[in-house]
Amino acid sequence: MKALIATILRYRVIALIAMGAWLAAGTWAVLRLDIEAYPDPSPPLVDVITQNPSWSAEEMEQQVTVPIETVLNGIPHLEYVRSTSLFGLSDVKLYFDFDSDYYADRQEVLNRLQTVTLPTGLQPQLSPWSAVGEIYRYQLKGPAYSLNELKATQDWFVVRELKQVPGTIDVSTFGGTTKQYHADIDPNRLLQFNVTLPQIITAITSSNQNVGGNYLQIGDQNVNVRGIGLLGGIKEMGAVLIAEHNGVPVYLRDVADIKEGFQPPLGRVGRNNESNIVKGTVLLQRGEQSLPALKGLREKVKALNSGILPPGMKIDTIYDRTTLIDTTTETVWHIILTGLGLVTLLLLVFLGDFPLAMVTALTIPFAILFAFGLMSATGHSANLISIGAIDFGIIVDSAIVVLENIYRRLHEATSDEHRIDLIAEASSEAAKPVLFSTLIILVAFIPLFTMKGVPGRIFAPMSLTYSYALTGALLFALLFAPVLASFRRKVRSGHTADPRQVRWLKRHYERILLRVVRNPKKVLAASVLLLIAALACFGVVGGEFMPPLEEGNLWIRTTVPQDISLDYAVKLADDMRHILGSFPEVKQVVSQVGRPDDGTDPTTFNNIEFEVDLKPPSEWKTVHSKDELIDEMNKALGKYPGVSFNFSQNIQDNVEEAMSGVKGENSLKLFGDDIEVLAGTAKKIMDVMGKVPGITDLAVFKETGQPNLIISIDRAAAGRYGLMASDINAAVQAAIGGTAATQILEGDRRFDFVVRYQPQYRENVDAMRNILLATADGSHVPLGEVASIGFREGAFMIYRENGRRYIPIKFSVRGRDLAGTIADVQGRLERSVKLPEGYHFEWAGEYDSLRKEQRRLAIIIPITVGVILGLLYVSFNSLRDALAVMSVLPFGIAGGVLSLLISGTPFSISAAVGFASVIGVATLGGLVFVAGIRRAEAHEHGMEHSIVRASVGEMRAVLMACLAAGLGLLPAAVSHGIGVQAQQPLARVVVGGMVTTTFAILIVVPVIATLGLVTTGAVEGEA
Repeated sequence: MKALIATILRYRVIALIAMGAWLAAGTWAVLRLDIEAYPDPSPPLVDVITQNPSWSAEEMEQQVTVPIETVLNGIPHLEYVRSTSLFGLSDVKLYFDFDSDYYADRQEVLNRLQTVTLPTGLQPQLSPWSAVGEIYRYQLKGPAYSLNELKATQDWFVVRELKQVPGTIDVSTFGGTTKQYHADIDPNRLLQFNVTLPQIITAITSSNQNVGGNYLQIGDQNVNVRGIGLLGGIKEMGAVLIAEHNGVPVYLRDVADIKEGFQPPLGRVGRNNESNIVKGTVLLQRGEQSLPALKGLREKVKALNSGILPPGMKIDTIYDRTTLIDTTTETVWHIILTGLGLVTLLLLVFLGDFPLAMVTALTIPFAILFAFGLMSATGHSANLISIGAIDFGIIVDSAIVVLENIYRRLHEATSDEHRIDLIAEASSEAAKPVLFSTLIILVAFIPLFTMKGVPGRIFAPMSLTYSYALTGALLFALLFAPVLASFRRKVRSGHTADPRQVRWLKRHYERILLRVVRNPKKVLAASVLLLIAALACFGVVGGEFMPPLEEGNLWIRTTVPQDISLDYAVKLADDMRHILGSFPEVKQVVSQVGRPDDGTDPTTFNNIEFEVDLKPPSEWKTVHSKDELIDEMNKALGKYPGVSFNFSQNIQDNVEEAMSGVKGENSLKLFGDDIEVLAGTAKKIMDVMGKVPGITDLAVFKETGQPNLIISIDRAAAGRYGLMASDINAAVQAAIGGTAATQILEGDRRFDFVVRYQPQYRENVDAMRNILLATADGSHVPLGEVASIGFREGAFMIYRENGRRYIPIKFSVRGRDLAGTIADVQGRLERSVKLPEGYHFEWAGEYDSLRKEQRRLAIIIPITVGVILGLLYVSFNSLRDALAVMSVLPFGIAGGVLSLLISGTPFSISAAVGFASVIGVATLGGLVFVAGIRRAEAHEHGMEHSIVRASVGEMRAVLMACLAAGLGLLPAAVSHGIGVQAQQPLARVVVGGMVTTTFAILIVVPVIATLGLVTTGAVEGEA
């Protein structure tokens, strides 16, 4: 090491050029670094959707969901299979192990789907949806255009254009109307012209096709032969020949009204004062970077709005993820620069030497730029947590050790001769403790580096950033800090004397310490009692998985009775959208009822969702916090009986749904086989949960109560008329629901041509009974003669997980910690609700993730502490000295607990990472301090004075290390900016932990040494 450093020092100019290149490359990497607002915590997820607009939830489950689940079970790395079956839709989500290859999983699903046997005409498809993939939403506007025209342009042109942007995988369309052509049949005219509905469908299908006649050679020319038979417009559709009676043709126009219409909508989107709009949502491909994709989207949208779209039509942005990313990036850079300024000021105060402080402070930008450079080079993205959670105190420790040793050796030198060799020797002397301290820090972060699952996804960028930053700091301290130190031509005499403020601190510290060491047992007993009291507070801190990242919006999910009609649901949505938009804190409100036509959101008309875009908090007038705003909105919306609300945020809501399979922040899943028993038991559980303080947004996801109009075939009666069940069902489907007989091509667009009865002949039960069915002998029989028609309740929505049915009870927790609330609920349920045999419940959502991580931490933290103890033993070759250093750790943890308690912050995975930082810094500080005490020489006034003198000598190093760690994260601990919430528990733990760690090192460790529990030179000398 000495030879390497000496070589670098001899070529200082080249080293400076290398440092400049390092800074330039790091800056360039920062500008290219992809920054995400939030890491995707969801596992590899493959979503299989199958649609059949005419089937009930039971039929979708029996004939679609179960066969698909059966075929897909057993795929390698598959952990969960969750499905939802509802009217017209089967949604099967497959959750794979976090370490599996998403694209390999996806391909295996596609391969297996080829073997599934489903009813004719049903084709499963893979949904492109992902938890954090919705990066851009827009409205396609055009005042002069109908909803049919807007939706057709969106589906057949805009989607195609936006999917060309690199990084996007699909565009989901919601709202508007899907254009169709309708042939509305008059059954009376069918009788008049003696034709049947099957004849009409067959005639239309046969009258809409082109054929090829190969080619002909005419002279020297080649001519293609084509037969043109495609229908080209409503007039040609009306001219379709249905039958011929005695030379008189019967055309479609004779028995039907032909017009442009639209497909029965599955949902609707409204925005502000507009009740029905066409909305598009651009989905990011999994693993792609969002900022480049968003930049490409904005450029594409600008081009489309500049004349490519039809005149008067334009794309109006509703949501752009860039805004959130820019806001959170601004927050994190403000935190970093403030922390950097505080740490630099601290170095100036304690070192008292401007050049030394500046060179030490340079470690931070060099380490950060080195980390970002490696992240950019390896294709990793950064986020608020990974950038803003770096502890500057840890980063500068290596440079402090190296530079202090260099300046000490230069001061002790009698002349400037052999200056380069002296600096090289001083740097190589410091290399061993610097490498060892870095190893201690890395070991302390074992809990962070080994995180799996959801926490691993969230904190993986942070663990990478920390690793790279520590490496950069180490390289700077050993290779470049000596170069910068060598440019100081002269170290003034007395340089290593402490600055005035440090001398003042040492005088007061020595006075206090002398009193302390004279009463070691009392001080130690009091410290232990305070420690126990502080650690006991952990039981009342509470817990949550992760604090939500503030996004600057609200996502409000409204659940209304399951049998609500689309028209009434839209009316409610319009009214609620107006109420929400009346709050002065709200910029815009977008509502969506039901689901889009592509089935990517498995829900129906009873689900109304509101995307509420909020103004910056500085512009709020009537409320001072988001919780207050939610309370006021809840009150304003409380006038609707039988309606439940769930308040979340845009990304947060998608992540929660992806993790638990339930639309809600948290949920209890009750498993069983019988839907009725599940519903009854869920009602009892909900009644108990409703009495628990802190539980809000409580509701049971209804699985029953869906009114069904059942047409039950009387097989005996049908047999007398020679009618098979399939004949009757086909006629019912065509007459009532409508049958797409063919598709009409208009350029590169295609639209269904649907045949069905006119509304007055299918809008009520009596009209349906009179639908005439053609028999084999040419006569007709009313539907009511061969089938009974009546209402009956059936399943509304059927949830399954790993082959078992369940019913979810969703809830949120506000004004109380999650873990404490769940513990309260569990206790009450054990006393009040007895589950039927074979039934059980599980917690899903944040609480389930919290419990899993707590179990992992209970194993990995003792292992980490054991490894640290082993390293300390190797360093000191003394178990009691190693234990003396370890005695600091409980005090650091206690400080973190007190900080959480005082700030009202529940324990979370973010806080757990903070405790890992505290353990690292506390170990490092304790190691330096105990090593100093071990070097204490005998004093004429006894061992106590020797220990005090050694402790005072190490005070500055300990204060710098601990205060730098605390001050570096203080801005994050007190900030209220958008995006800092996930980082705050970590920062608050470190700030609080550094206060008690400083106390433990400077007060408790000397007391322990006084009691003879630390090896000192004074003790050895007396022996």
